[in-house]
Amino acid sequence: MDDFKKILVPVAVALLVLLVYASTFTVKQYETAIKLRLGEIVGSDYKPGLHFKVPLLNNILKFDARIQTLDARPGRFLTIEKKDVIVDSYTKWRISNAAQFFRSTGGDSARTARLLSERINTSLRDEFGKRTIQEVVSEDRLELMTELTKQIDTQASELGVDVVDVRVKKIDLPPEVSESVYNRMRAERERVARDLRAKGSEAAERIRADADRQRTVILADAYREAEETRGQGDGKAAGIYAKAYQADPEFYAFYRSLNAYVESFGKGDTTLVLAPDSEFFRFFSDKEGRLKDSTPSVEPPQAATAVPAPGLSARLSPPMPYD
Repeated sequence: MDDFKKILVPVAVALLVLLVYASTFTVKQYETAIKLRLGEIVGSDYKPGLHFKVPLLNNILKFDARIQTLDARPGRFLTIEKKDVIVDSYTKWRISNAAQFFRSTGGDSARTARLLSERINTSLRDEFGKRTIQEVVSEDRLELMTELTKQIDTQASELGVDVVDVRVKKIDLPPEVSESVYNRMRAERERVARDLRAKGSEAAERIRADADRQRTVILADAYREAEETRGQGDGKAAGIYAKAYQADPEFYAFYRSLNAYVESFGKGDTTLVLAPDSEFFRFFSDKEGRLKDSTPSVEPPQAATAVPAPGLSARLSPPMPYD
């Protein structure tokens, strides 16, 4: 009897542990679950933690409640301009109602992706059919994605899922349309560039003409001021010369003659042909004033060679007899 108890107690404990294990189930933080009884849903949307069930009578199905990504294949859609565009998009979704999700899709991920893709393509077709190509690639693109998210979320509620976000990754033109569109865009850019260059040339000519006008005015004003200043200086110089001449006419005549000698003989290679009694050489005559005397002597006078003052050099022509 004691041996039988020793065997029965462990077996009873093991059966009790097995019964408790079969009667409980756990739901993790990132999961949601439904409870089935003979294929009928009797409980859903269990919170994370430990829960109980009837062994063999209840069946537990768990689903991933985290945000899922549906990266659909690029599709071709028509714009309001009747032009084809190839749209590449993706969708973020998660399970919101586990019971409805199970009834609609049977918990099959592939079926869920197919049903969502159909609704996404329908919404994309409707929205692109209301807009032009320029609108879907401009700032209206954000408005487009917001509207798509609302529409698809409403349609996906019957599947028991929430659509968190719909994003358009890329919009391309079909190969047969791309070349013509690029050529048209290139021609438009070239036209704009030509227009800008023409406006730039016009502005440059206008600036250049204004600069030339200002330059002419500035030079004319400067020349006028210079001439006025020069005239004033010449007037003052003439006054000073007149006063100096009146103070000592003989010295003034001597000073002017010396300046004439410097200008005439300064280079050292000047040749002058003059009469011996020329007034130009009156300051080279001796004390008796022989060069000033025009009375001929016994011998015919010869043309004299002028001897320049110190610091001056002159070369006169050879002596020539009078006729």
